[in-house]
Amino acid sequence: MKKLAFITLLVSGVFAANAGAGDFTNHLAGKKYEAVYDSEKISPFHMAIVKGDFETVKKLVSMGAEVNERASNGMTPLMFAARYNRIDILRFLIEAGADLKAKNSKNGFTALKYAELSNANEAYSILENALGV
Repeated sequence: MKKLAFITLLVSGVFAANAGAGDFTNHLAGKKYEAVYDSEKISPFHMAIVKGDFETVKKLVSMGAEVNERASNGMTPLMFAARYNRIDILRFLIEAGADLKAKNSKNGFTALKYAELSNANEAYSILENALGV
């Protein structure tokens, strides 16, 4: 009897959890972006870039996320995209007006330098072309 009650509760919990699960970007519809940082000042916008979540990045920018917003480590969104070779996001940020020549306030690296150091060849090429190098 105890096993049956436990299994029933477990199955109910799974169904309840899935009932509330939906597309994160749909949850954001109609809302304004407000940066909330973790202890390292990495916003959800920065994390979406690092993870390569292009749909969330587009949604956050449409809600007002600043394309040149710096994390506490001095990196801009473009630097994160270059470092992690997030090509679609990189192109999107460039089109959205990201500062191609911005330097990390802590080490002086640009997005191009991050692409080079990370062997992100595709990102490096895109940035070179955008800079006219």
